[in-house]
Amino acid sequence: MSGDHVVAPHGRATGAVTAAIALEGVGKTYDTAGASPAVRALDDVSVTFGRATFTAVMGPSGSGKSTLLQCAAGLDRPDTGRVLVDGTDLGPLSEKQLTEFRRERIGFVFQAFNLLGSLTAAQNVGLPLRLAGRRPDRRAVREALEQVGLAGREGHLPSRMSGGQQQRVAIARALIAEPQVVFADEPTGALDSGSGRTVLEQLRTLVDVRGRTVVMVTHDPGAASWADRVLFLADGRIRDELHGAGAQRIAERMAGLEPARAHGGPRQSSLNHGSASLR
Repeated sequence: MSGDHVVAPHGRATGAVTAAIALEGVGKTYDTAGASPAVRALDDVSVTFGRATFTAVMGPSGSGKSTLLQCAAGLDRPDTGRVLVDGTDLGPLSEKQLTEFRRERIGFVFQAFNLLGSLTAAQNVGLPLRLAGRRPDRRAVREALEQVGLAGREGHLPSRMSGGQQQRVAIARALIAEPQVVFADEPTGALDSGSGRTVLEQLRTLVDVRGRTVVMVTHDPGAASWADRVLFLADGRIRDELHGAGAQRIAERMAGLEPARAHGGPRQSSLNHGSASLR
């Protein structure tokens, strides 16, 4: 986030939670077509994400965090194990069923915003419903934009909005179908610190006020400090987790992952404590 870290207050109460997402023994290997050995992106990962919680996923380049998010969101299929989202096992679903499930039950927020420049803010927000063959309700679209602080911007094109405003349109778009789970891929990566803080506040509100589950991949310890829990990956395994940690402690734990990788590191344990194209 332009080199700036955003730090959040702590002391959030999470209470009793149940799983919104569960990965059970998930493994994923990518064949490199003989140019080099196959890459084991995820290695027998078991982890749950509780309902109405905010989890940040961090790790060095090549740690597996991209694959973790893609498998958890149904964008990629694991080779082994299974993924359950909101109680639904994604494995048996056909590609068509999986597409429909993602459209109706999962929201996505990307670093690059992925807004269509020829559409207004309101049209961008309503686009997922149109793709699903449903006519967007104007009031619902307006309320979605109001919830992210963009009342009165319905008719603005992305070119007339700041990066932070565009990202908030993307959040509104992710929420229009009322998904229980929202995946965010480096949502503050292209923003200045002020805009990044606003976006993180919106994600925090999704959890605390609207009861959504947010899973966010980030490289920024300051952004991760807004989460209830931070998962640390290296070499396709979950190496550690922190709860309610500040940016400095998160950064220190991240710095310790590189030596862990060089010496093999501790083996992953199965994590079942409920409390989110990557690098």
